[in-house]
Amino acid sequence: MRFRDYVKDHLWPIGGYVLCVGLAAIIIWLDPQHRVKISTLWYAVLLVTLVASAFFVAHFSRVRRFTTQLHARQEAKDAALDWPLPGGESGMEEVVADTYNQMLTLHRQQITALLAQQQDQKDFIDSWVHEIKVPLAAVSLLAESFEGQVPDDKLDNLNLQLDQIEFYVEQVLYYSRLDSFSKDYLLHNTPLKSLVNDVVASQRNGFISKRLSFKLNGEDQTVLTDNKWLRFILAQLISNAVKYTPEGGRISATIRNTGKETQLMITDTGIGIPKDEQHRVFEKGFTGSNGRISNHKSTGLGLFLAEKLSEKLGHHLTLTSVINQGTTVTIHFPYVSYYSDPGQTVHHPKTNREQSANS
Repeated sequence: MRFRDYVKDHLWPIGGYVLCVGLAAIIIWLDPQHRVKISTLWYAVLLVTLVASAFFVAHFSRVRRFTTQLHARQEAKDAALDWPLPGGESGMEEVVADTYNQMLTLHRQQITALLAQQQDQKDFIDSWVHEIKVPLAAVSLLAESFEGQVPDDKLDNLNLQLDQIEFYVEQVLYYSRLDSFSKDYLLHNTPLKSLVNDVVASQRNGFISKRLSFKLNGEDQTVLTDNKWLRFILAQLISNAVKYTPEGGRISATIRNTGKETQLMITDTGIGIPKDEQHRVFEKGFTGSNGRISNHKSTGLGLFLAEKLSEKLGHHLTLTSVINQGTTVTIHFPYVSYYSDPGQTVHHPKTNREQSANS
C-alpha cells in the first residue's frame, strides 16, 4: 500500500483531527484574560501535530504489513488457495483474516466434494461403457447370424447403426478420461499408413452405405505418439468426413513430410464449413449450422476431443474448408528436438553401450 493511498483512505480521521485541534486553539485564544501567548499556542499545536503524525506513520506501517500479505496472495493466484492469512494486529484485521481463512476452508471443502462427485461420475461412466459393450457385442453377433435371412440393405443399415452406437459409446469413454490422460498413455513409434487403414476399415459400413471412395496418398511416416489415443482422434476426423460428405463423394488421407514436421491431412468433398464458423469448430459443444441439419445432428464433441487429445500428445490440429467443396483437417506432428536427426520425428540416439558394440 502506498502512503498516499493510506492518506486517501483516512481523510475523515485526518479531517477530524484538524477540526478538533483548530477548535481547541480557537477556544484557548478566545479566553478573555489571554493567559496563553500566541507563540505558546502555536508551539502546542505543532507539538500535538508532530506526536499525532508519529502515531499516524506507525499505524500506516502496521496497515501496510497486513495489506502486503493480501497483495502477496493476490499475486499468487491459484497458489493462494492453500495459503491461509495470519491474524491481524487490530480488530478489523482479525475480522478480515478470519473471513479470508473461512472462505479458503469452505472452498477446499467444496472442491473436495466436487472432485469426489466427479470421480464417482467417471467411475459410473467407465462401468457403464464396459457394461454396454456386452449387449452391443451380442447384437453384432446376432446381426451376423441374420445373413441370408433378411434383405442385405436392412442388415447393412443395422450394422451401420451398431457402428454409430459403438462410436458414441467410445466418445463418452474418452471424454470421461480426458482429465486423467496423464495416467493412461504410452508414447512409441507409430507408422501412420497402417493406423489410417485400420481406422477406415473400422468405419467401412459408413463408407459402403454412402458409396464413398477412399484414397491414401504419400509415403509412410513414423511418428512419436500413443497409438490408442491417435486412433481415437483419427476416428473422430474420419467419422466427421463420412457424416458430412454426400453419397458418392471422396475422402482421402495424405501423409506429408515438410522437413520440420509430419502432417496427416484428412480431406473430404463434403458440404464444407462456413468461414465465420471455422474459428469455433474446436470449441466444446459447438455444432455450427451444419450440426443443426436434421440428417447431420452433431454433439459438438468430436473435434473438441480430437483437438484436446492432440495437444496432450504434443500434436495440434488445423482446419480449412470451403462451402460445397469440402474440408481438410490436418494433424501436425512436430519433430521432437530430443530425437535430433533431421527429417525424423522419432529416432532414439544410440547409447554408449550400443556404440561400443558396433565398434
